[in-house]
Amino acid sequence: MLSVPPTCKSTAGLPEPLFDLLFEKATRRELKSGELLFSTGDAGDGCYRIHTGLLKVFVTSLFGDDRIVAILGVGDVVGELSMIDGLPRSASVVAITNCELQFISRDTFFEKASRDSEIQAVLVRTLAMRLREAVKSMAAASFLTVKGRVARVLLDLARQFGEESKGHILLNHKINHGDIAALAGVARENVSRALSEFRRRKILVHQRNRYDIANLAALQREANYGG
Repeated sequence: MLSVPPTCKSTAGLPEPLFDLLFEKATRRELKSGELLFSTGDAGDGCYRIHTGLLKVFVTSLFGDDRIVAILGVGDVVGELSMIDGLPRSASVVAITNCELQFISRDTFFEKASRDSEIQAVLVRTLAMRLREAVKSMAAASFLTVKGRVARVLLDLARQFGEESKGHILLNHKINHGDIAALAGVARENVSRALSEFRRRKILVHQRNRYDIANLAALQREANYGG
């Protein structure tokens, strides 16, 4: 049976009652697909919890090229860095799908956290996890081939959003070639070539607007060794 280890969610380690307490008076916000939540340089006035939908966190170069930092789903928190330093947003966030979010201000967070040190500890663990992921991304960009980097992105998405079905892992969200290219830090045409090869080798099975991982072990080998 194929299996992918569960992802380390941004809320990992926080008991649900505490998490509910933290967001009990949160403000609701809805986003349409393609709508911007906030941009780089905006005031860091609080953070959001994703109730439904997917968000894309990205940075833009001086030449206008986007690099996706993360794709976040239900239960994830975005904007937490500003909870620590209160500085402007360091990245932009846009909705991939229609989203429903919960927002708490920085002041509200510290009011709650002052009464429960575990909340502060979880925020620190969250930031540590994000730093580890950044280091892994830097290593992948330095040492993996294009195929290896694309494979790594597919595995990361599988850990976050994959659903096991009949020995396959299905990514039931629409993630386009451009998003994979921006996550992997490679050209879009290189992503198309890598995916075509994975399909030829039966690592992926064609699904319209979806990715179906049929051979997880082979994909992991590509991510580990770059093929």
